[in-house]
Amino acid sequence: MVKLTCLVRRKAGMDPEEFHRYWRDEHGPLVLSTVHGGHVLRYEQHHRPRADYGPVDDGGYDGVTEQWFASMEDYRAAVAEPDFRVVWADLGKFLDLDRLAFVLTEEPVLLLDGPRH
Repeated sequence: MVKLTCLVRRKAGMDPEEFHRYWRDEHGPLVLSTVHGGHVLRYEQHHRPRADYGPVDDGGYDGVTEQWFASMEDYRAAVAEPDFRVVWADLGKFLDLDRLAFVLTEEPVLLLDGPRH
C-alpha cells in the first residue's frame, strides 16, 4: 500500500467557502471520473473546520487529501495516465500550487489502536 498525502491551501483571493465547495463538488468528482482516478483505491478529503477560520486569513492550510494506491507501480501508472494532466490543470483553479506539500508513504506502523488504560 502507498499513500499520497497532500497539505492543501486555497489560491489567493478565494474565500474558504468557495474553496471547500470547489474541492468537494468539482475537483473530487473530476478525479474519480478519470482513468487516473481508476488507479486510486481510496480518496479522502479532510476539510479544515469552518469554525477554525478567524476574521483575518491566517495563511494556514485548508485541508489534507489522501489517495491510496495498491503499490508504487499503481501510483506511477496513475500519474502517467494522459488524463492526469486534466486533474493537475484543475488544481490551479483552486489551490496555491506554490504551497502544495505532499509526501508518499508506505503502510503505517501502528503504535496505538484505541484508548490507553
